[in-house]
Order: sequence, then C-alpha cells, then structure tokens
Amino acid sequence: MTAKDLLNITKENSENGFYQTLVTTFTAVFLAELGDKTQIATFMLSAETGRPFIVFIAAATALILSSLMEVAIGSVLSKRINPRTLNTVAGFLMITISLFMLFEIIEGNNILTNILK
Repeated sequence: MTAKDLLNITKENSENGFYQTLVTTFTAVFLAELGDKTQIATFMLSAETGRPFIVFIAAATALILSSLMEVAIGSVLSKRINPRTLNTVAGFLMITISLFMLFEIIEGNNILTNILK
C-alpha cells in the first residue's frame, strides 16, 4: 500500500464522517424544531406582520446565532467533561424538566415558572 492509497482512504473516511455528521445533525435539529415554540412564534409573527421574508431572515439569523452559541459551549464542555457524563447530565435534565412539565399539566401548578422567578 502506497502513501497515495492511504491518503485516499483517509480522505474517503473524513468525507463520510462529514456527510454523516451533516445529515445526522440536520435531521435531529429539523425534527426537534417541528412544532416547537420557535416555529409557532415564527408562524404567528409572519401572519401578524404580513412580512414573511423579514420574519424568515430574523428567525433564521436568531437560530444561527443560538446554534453557534450552543456549538461553542458544547465544544468547550466536551474538552473538559467526559462525553458520557455530559450525555448523562443532559438526559437527567431533560427527564427532570419533562417530569416538572407533566406535573404542571396534571396539577395545574406552575412549578417551573415559580422556580424561575
């Protein structure tokens, strides 16, 4: 095997990793955003203002900037905290928030709102 063959294999693996990461990230974010508060707010702003292009530009810019912030924070945390620990903590937080929201629905009590005040 020559050095050229090794470079081709490395290039193929990095391209596959790039496309796999791109498709996985796009799919996860796209599905997560469907029907969430951001989408509903964007829909309402577009309907209220009658200026869908401006609403699109503003919403897209906000999502890009918030994603940039999340990627930067995630990049820093991943260098300082074991990814498995990070996943565990994130999962725990998601379950905890979901339980609070479920309790609010059942009891009609705004626990999260009271905690965040």
